[in-house]
Amino acid sequence: MPDPAARGAAEEASAFSHPAVPPDASAAYGDHPDQVVDFYAPRGGGNRVPLVVALHGGAWRAPYDRRHLTPFVDFLARRGFAVANVEYRRGSDIPRQGGAAPVAGRWPETFDDVAAALDALPGLAAAHLPQADTGRIVLTGHSAGGQLALWAAARHVLPAGSPWRLPAPPELRGVVALAPIAHFGRAVELGVCGGAVTELLGDPSSYEERAAHTDPALLLPTGIATTVVQGRTDVDVPYAVADAYAEAAAKAGETVGVTLLEEVGHFPLIDPAADACAVVAEEIAQLAW
Repeated sequence: MPDPAARGAAEEASAFSHPAVPPDASAAYGDHPDQVVDFYAPRGGGNRVPLVVALHGGAWRAPYDRRHLTPFVDFLARRGFAVANVEYRRGSDIPRQGGAAPVAGRWPETFDDVAAALDALPGLAAAHLPQADTGRIVLTGHSAGGQLALWAAARHVLPAGSPWRLPAPPELRGVVALAPIAHFGRAVELGVCGGAVTELLGDPSSYEERAAHTDPALLLPTGIATTVVQGRTDVDVPYAVADAYAEAAAKAGETVGVTLLEEVGHFPLIDPAADACAVVAEEIAQLAW
C-alpha cells in the first residue's frame, strides 16, 4: 500500500502542475485588490447556462489564491458551465510569533468578502458573463473554500444580529463542497491544516462566539441541497470531518449527500487530469441542470 503522505504529495504535485488559465472577464466587488471575481464563459458557446460559483482553498492563507483553482474552473467551463472564480482576503504572509505557516484567515474580512461577493454576483454576472443564468447557481469550494461555500449557503440561519445574515435563503440550486473543513470541532481535534481553524477565528477568548457565526456544522438545517465530495485517503482534511458534518446535519433533520471516493486524496477533486474531477463535475451537473 502506498504511503499516504507520499500519495498526497504526488496528488498535490499533479493538481498544481497545470498552468493558470486566464479569465474571460474580471470585475471588482469592492475596493481591496483581493475583492475581485474572475468570469469564465462556457467553452463552445451556450447561453443561459448554469453559473458555478467557485471558492478556492488553501487554509484561508495568503500564499494560496484563486489562480491555483483556474485549471479546475476551466475544466467546468469546458463542461458547459459559466463559472465565477471568487477571490477574498486571507491571512497574512507572515507567520504568527513562534509559528511556521502563514496565518490563516482575517477576522472578519474573510467573511465580509465572501458575503459581499455573493451579494454582488448576480449583477456582476449580468454585466460581464451574460451567458450565465443567475437563476441556476451552484456553489462549490475546495477545502477551506468548501467551508466558505457551505457558510455562504447558510447565511439565512446565522444568529440574529450577524452582519452577514440574510432575511431569506439565498437563491441557489445547491452546494457541492469538496473535502470541506465543514465541522470545526472535528477539524480542531485532528489539527487540520496546522490549526488553521483556530487561526481563522482569531482571539481564543472569542472562539465559541465566532464559531457560532461561521462553523457550517452549527448552521443547520439550511434547506439547501448539499453534497460533499470527499476522498477516503485525504490526509489534509480527513473524511472524518465530512462524516461529522453529515452526522450534524442528520441530527438537525437534514440529509447531506456524501460521495466518498476510494483511493482518492485531497487534490484530485480539483485536478482536471484526475478521474475524481469528472465526478465533481457530474455532482455539480446533478444540481445545476
